[in-house]
Amino acid sequence: MTDTDLGFLKQVKERTQSEFLNLRWEGSFTDYLGIAHQQLEVIRTSYQRLYDMILSHGREEVSDGRSVSYRYKFFADPFGMGEDAVFGLDATLARLVNIFKSAAFGYGPERRIILLHGPVGSAKSTIVRQLKRGLEDYARRPEGALYSFRWRVEADEAGRLKSRE
Repeated sequence: MTDTDLGFLKQVKERTQSEFLNLRWEGSFTDYLGIAHQQLEVIRTSYQRLYDMILSHGREEVSDGRSVSYRYKFFADPFGMGEDAVFGLDATLARLVNIFKSAAFGYGPERRIILLHGPVGSAKSTIVRQLKRGLEDYARRPEGALYSFRWRVEADEAGRLKSRE
């Protein structure tokens, strides 16, 4: 291997390790509370996270002459180079995002099942696929980072909990 190859492999290794550590954060519950205290957006419901993810891609006002609505850039498929972009459903997508918004702010829909229904070929599966991809991408960004903690319970040979001394 040449020095260039070794340098490239070293860069890949460092980047991969850094990305792995960023995505696999581990800490105590106290560490998590410290992060949550500094960044309140860490403590969000799934609907808040979903709504924030959609808004993070931006939106633009559109008018049909009678009313003003929003076109959410997220549905132009920023992950697949437009391969799964949804066109012609701006009003429907705006209503769907408004359902997410209402649920995010606790106005009622958060306790309901959202059912996408419509004729064959009306982009139901495409919309869900984009939402899944979007959440995966959002979780890798600092503003969408997910944190979890793991309980560690120590037990003796008989299975009784040990007390910390």
